[in-house]
Amino acid sequence: QVHVAESGGGLVQVGGSLRLSCAVPGRTISDYTVGWFRRAPGKDREFVSGFSRSGRTIIYDDSARGRFTISRDGAENMVYLQMNSLKLEDTALYYCAVSGRVVPSSNANEYDYWGQGTQVTVSS
Repeated sequence: QVHVAESGGGLVQVGGSLRLSCAVPGRTISDYTVGWFRRAPGKDREFVSGFSRSGRTIIYDDSARGRFTISRDGAENMVYLQMNSLKLEDTALYYCAVSGRVVPSSNANEYDYWGQGTQVTVSS
């Protein structure tokens, strides 16, 4: 069992920024391919971004591309999701998920372990 822990959510105004963090306590994050997903109220879970364990493959959903940046810090043993120019529609519970696969996928079924989520609320 792999424990996944997200942090960094909060309340921010439209146009603001937040940085989410994902950790796998007791393990090395670079051993995993990491994906970020979100679930907005009344909507299905959707893919946001993914980072391969090699670091060579990064993917974004169209809604995130150009505003969000996924990255990994080996020294901190974290994967980050930097979210800029936040919009009201970015309000959601954001989940980090990890997989032993080589490349990230937008398919939630290809991730093995999930965190509990961190709430991001964008207000006007």
